[in-house]
Amino acid sequence: MYYLKTEQSFDSAHFLKGYEGKCANLHGHRWRVVAMIRGEALKEDPQTGGMLMDFGDLKGALKAICDHLDHCLIYEAGSLKAATLAAFEEEHFRMVEVPFRPTAEHLAAYIFGRMQEKCPSVCRVEVYETPNNCAVYEA
Repeated sequence: MYYLKTEQSFDSAHFLKGYEGKCANLHGHRWRVVAMIRGEALKEDPQTGGMLMDFGDLKGALKAICDHLDHCLIYEAGSLKAATLAAFEEEHFRMVEVPFRPTAEHLAAYIFGRMQEKCPSVCRVEVYETPNNCAVYEA
């Protein structure tokens, strides 16, 4: 079995509505994301022969996802009052609404799903909320 990994990062804010602790407050992270693909056979065509996948394509797929989440507020649908949303929009803050509580675990599954669209052989996504705390989603 062959494996390839690539890594990207992004900076964003989030909060956990209903959480009893400091993560209920709006705060930010430098999220580190590692994606891995796997396969038993290497390509045989002239361009990508001997490769599982072109690293550039793998890197580009993860970068596009991370760029979408970079420098924004990631928030759960329904977690902000309409007046708060309106105020953020009036200030032209970039926000990404997601249908889940934006925990590291949910973000790992979300990024995994988005990676699958371009890299069906994705087998693992790691999301580091801090250098020492990581959530993993595997196929």
